[in-house]
Amino acid sequence: MHSQTNEQALEAAIERTLTGTCIENIKKDGVSIDAVNENAEVYRTGKNYYIGQPSNFNVQFAIDEQFFWDFLESTQKEELEKLQKQSDWKLKILNRYDRLVKKYGILYLLKKGLQVDDAHFTLFYQLPLASSSQKVKDNFAQNRFSETRQLRYSIDNPREEIDMVLFINGLPIITMELKNAWTGQNARVHGQHQYKTQRDTKQPLLQFARCVVHFAVDTDEAYMTTKLNGKNTFFLPFNKGNKHGKGNPELQKGAVGHRTNYLWNEIFTRESLANIIQHFVRLDGKKKDPIQTKTLFFPRYHQMDVVRKIIEDASKKGVGETYLIQHSAGSGKSNSITWAAYQLIETYPENSNVPGIADVERPLFDSVIVVTDRRLLDKQIRDNIASFSEVKNIIAPAYSSKELRDSLEQGKKIIITTIQKFPFIIDGIADLSEKSFAVIIDEAHSSQSGSAHDSMNTAMGQQANEDESFDAQDKIVAAMQSRKMRGNASYLAFTATPKPITLEKFGQQQEDGSFKPFHLYSMKQAIEEGFILDVLANYTTLKSYYEIEKSVEDNPLFDSAKAQKKLRAYVEQHQETIQTKAEIILDHFIPNIVNKKKLKGKAKAMVITQSIESAIRYYKALQNILKDKGQPFKIVIAFSGTKKVDGIEYTETEMNGFSEKDTKNKFDDDEYRMLVVANKYLTGFDQPKLCAMYVDKKLQGVLAVQALSRLNRSANKLGKKTEDLFVLDFFNSTTDIKASFDPFYTATSLSEATDVNVLHELKEVLDDVGVYEWSEVEDFNIKFFNKEDAQVLSPIIEHAAERFVHELELEDDDKADFKIKAKQFVKIYGQMASIMPFEILDWEKLYWFLKFLIPKLPIKNPEIDALDELLSSVDLSTYGLERVRLNETIGLDDSDSELDPQNPNPRGAHGTDEDKDPLDLIILSFNEKWFQNWEVTPEDQRVKFISLTKSIQAHPDFLQKVVENSDEQNKNLAFQKILDEVMSKQRKQELDLYRLYAKDDAFKTAFFDTMKRMASAGN
Repeated sequence: MHSQTNEQALEAAIERTLTGTCIENIKKDGVSIDAVNENAEVYRTGKNYYIGQPSNFNVQFAIDEQFFWDFLESTQKEELEKLQKQSDWKLKILNRYDRLVKKYGILYLLKKGLQVDDAHFTLFYQLPLASSSQKVKDNFAQNRFSETRQLRYSIDNPREEIDMVLFINGLPIITMELKNAWTGQNARVHGQHQYKTQRDTKQPLLQFARCVVHFAVDTDEAYMTTKLNGKNTFFLPFNKGNKHGKGNPELQKGAVGHRTNYLWNEIFTRESLANIIQHFVRLDGKKKDPIQTKTLFFPRYHQMDVVRKIIEDASKKGVGETYLIQHSAGSGKSNSITWAAYQLIETYPENSNVPGIADVERPLFDSVIVVTDRRLLDKQIRDNIASFSEVKNIIAPAYSSKELRDSLEQGKKIIITTIQKFPFIIDGIADLSEKSFAVIIDEAHSSQSGSAHDSMNTAMGQQANEDESFDAQDKIVAAMQSRKMRGNASYLAFTATPKPITLEKFGQQQEDGSFKPFHLYSMKQAIEEGFILDVLANYTTLKSYYEIEKSVEDNPLFDSAKAQKKLRAYVEQHQETIQTKAEIILDHFIPNIVNKKKLKGKAKAMVITQSIESAIRYYKALQNILKDKGQPFKIVIAFSGTKKVDGIEYTETEMNGFSEKDTKNKFDDDEYRMLVVANKYLTGFDQPKLCAMYVDKKLQGVLAVQALSRLNRSANKLGKKTEDLFVLDFFNSTTDIKASFDPFYTATSLSEATDVNVLHELKEVLDDVGVYEWSEVEDFNIKFFNKEDAQVLSPIIEHAAERFVHELELEDDDKADFKIKAKQFVKIYGQMASIMPFEILDWEKLYWFLKFLIPKLPIKNPEIDALDELLSSVDLSTYGLERVRLNETIGLDDSDSELDPQNPNPRGAHGTDEDKDPLDLIILSFNEKWFQNWEVTPEDQRVKFISLTKSIQAHPDFLQKVVENSDEQNKNLAFQKILDEVMSKQRKQELDLYRLYAKDDAFKTAFFDTMKRMASAGN
């Protein structure tokens, strides 16, 4: 005999796990299925399934009558007796069930039960909570979970079979078509095809919402759908993921089973399936709507897994924990947040010794607070909770600590607030110390308008900056500076792109000191499973070449680094430059996107520019070109506030011709095909019709991922595919973009904690300057926390500001240095205060004092005036673009990525000496950099190396610390220091050589060895 490797073998393996035996064994033993079911006491303890028989399945009503009647007779005999006086009582119950299940679906009947005349039948006993009575627990054990193989389900084709169906009390819950890769068939292709083309969806069992979910399963993968719709059926993967990608992990060495074992070992257990029905599955839509227009939600594996793991961890550890959930776009975060919020309000501690709660009969959390910037999430949660909970009106908004208290007093269990109001909610959490909270932060989405940023800055006493983007993660970190929050609240942060500070604040610290997310659904897995598209699959970069001609006869000196940056900004924003790029954009977009009717003629594009001024210039250039082309479509612009360009003031409303609040909806109209932005709409903006992006802005890190991910939203109805996406990048290299995406492609972790000791150094420097007296800091804090009037606080700050401006006679550089270090102190302490395991009161006091002092410290920067002069000294003589990478796929690394903590080193205005270069050298250097036309002959190189060698040998430390030093390690350190000094002094003469030395590690190593050999040879 040989091993069974067909579908029946997989069926038998599942059946054996669920029931403790299988039909093959029963036949071999020569006993009946009924005898096995009746004699197996294990079924009465609620641990396993019954074995169903196809002959007991009523095809017309899609019910296993054996277990349906057995359940009712053994658990609700008195209710049955109310109807049994009628001769047709069974048919009456079945007809009533049939009518209701067609109208409302199986989920409604499992939760509400079935009313027939004066009898009420419970069709499913709920899974008990920790606080449930013994009666509830006993009732749950009475449920009949059963499985039936080779079920004949069709009235019209009696021989047509489904491989396996799972029932609860005779009611169908899950159907499965099973495949085995060893027979040349799999679930993704053959299993799905069978459901789409070979199964009659008109039959009662397969009608929408009459069964909860349909699975196509093989030994390696599983797929599911809640609605069979012929060839248009849409299957979702129900896989755990493999190495952060699609599929399932291989079994550990020595393990027995298949990769999909988790389905029957974990998901289909009695407790798990009951939990899914009660707390995850929901039918969206109004009760009066036709059932075919509704949507039946069944969780994807990672959604169910993260919620269950959060609940389990909270039950064990109690209140006061933090959780970072790194879920990619396309993960269905809204549903995950909804499910977590609903289940957290019903979470109980495992035992009475759990911190934060003494009574096991009382839920762990008094309330769940959801913090979001997405207006739709409020309504989604309200609607979703209503479908779960029997108790209505348990959700309320709260935008202040008073509203938080009022909501709790009114019995509200789920409270919605916004990121802007979050600081006030933190105050309320601290004040309500007798209550415990779970705070869910949907902080991956920034506000789409500038108002959120402005309001946060206003609350911080800072002036809003119209060009600055303010990340939602930064808002949360800024708000959570108080440690008071930690005792009576647990925090759950959902994000696709965690920053280092987010990992440190919410992540799980490992034994090696690193920080990792609590749960991960990676960008790689989302792309491979088809929930988002790969925005890097079709990436074209263009390299800008410039040549600047000197237009003045004299040769003034400027700071090289600042001048180079300013020059590039000048040519990038020059109207001629923008006009050229605008022509390139439309030369691509019109023939390749518009004329080819991408996305059924609805495809749109986004143009990302460096600043609001650039956005306005781009908008006007694009409008003019479109006008010449007969206006084939319209464009919109998005920016906050008012901006003056060439003496004219512009607003978004005035330029678009409609209100700013209408921009998003107007852009969705077919006539508008292109959106021009600077910072607005780069994050938190979902427009599935976007398929092209034209980038003329530096993008790096989190912003690069968030901005480019505007393209990744799928649009199945429009047939949007990865090959439809296109990015044309004028500014960034593929290397830059890869470096930004790599940390978030798989798993993101933080290498180590931030060194907060830098705050000691910063405070010492700030104290020594003498801008403030410590008594003033103390006085300010006392009055500030006593909530005294601002008129009382103002003189304290003014005294320090006056000292800074006049009394201390500080140089401009000293003033700039003080202000930079003060800002650093506020930023680092503000981020780290809630993480630090200790308290330093002086840091807290200085933090609050400096927050109000910094805006009062004026500084002069003479470089600004000089650099403005620079721009009047050059003209743009040529501008060209070269296609560097056409339609390149940027491959990302599969390995886990590790971020470094934020830089703890204090910096200020006093760095290295400024490098003042003559204007012609700056221009030469600038042109050489972009034209790459620097040529060095071997003889030139030899002369340069000899000259550098002589400079090294002439260094006063060379003889003693290098030549006469017997310690090789110290000798190398000394030589490195000498070489650095020589190169620094020679940088103006050997600028290109110095660049290689400073920026190319491989070159630096080789150059070090060569110079050391040459210098040592001469001694």
